[in-house]
Amino acid sequence: MHAHLASPFWTTITRFGEAGILLPCAALIAVGLLATTREWRAAAAWVLPLGIAVAVTTASKIAFLGFGLGIASLDFTGFSGHAMFAAAVYPMLAWALMGRGRPRLRAVVIAFAYALAALVAVSRVRVDAHSPSEIVLGFTLGALASAAAMHALREGAEFTLPPVLAGVLALWLGLMPHEPVLLPSHEIVTRVSLKLSGRTKPFTRADLHRKGLPSLG
Repeated sequence: MHAHLASPFWTTITRFGEAGILLPCAALIAVGLLATTREWRAAAAWVLPLGIAVAVTTASKIAFLGFGLGIASLDFTGFSGHAMFAAAVYPMLAWALMGRGRPRLRAVVIAFAYALAALVAVSRVRVDAHSPSEIVLGFTLGALASAAAMHALREGAEFTLPPVLAGVLALWLGLMPHEPVLLPSHEIVTRVSLKLSGRTKPFTRADLHRKGLPSLG
């Protein structure tokens, strides 16, 4: 990938996929589910697939940054966390906000949420943070998480995020992308990777394409 100066549009859009912004939104959905249904199983139906997606994404990053395990032929160094979080959280937010809406309208809003997530995924290529394979796989992983949660919760079609929580959510998403990064997730994962591998420097994309580096493909 060749560095270039990303436009303000893409640098703004890409922030809507940050873990520090979307993890609180994911927690808000879980709280709303628990408060409305009074059942831990409802919240778990959302938290579990999201947790699996986060674990897979983090493991893929650690595998490359700490141990150099990637797929050179796909230019793959790990699932895009921004793409994964966007595809997992935004559709679920749409589902939660449109709980009492007409089924067709609800489907349209959820589709729009997936489109927004796709835009966030594309932004990761535009700002030179990821390769196409990394955003496609990250988006797919997140989409599977949100789809699994919505399928598991299909019997609770009347669930709607309480107005107070919806207002907090709108304020959060309106303000946070314009504030400093809340959670330096990449730096945290890099430190963990180096700690686990015993290396002093993380592997880079250039290392992936250097002859002799262990590769998964």
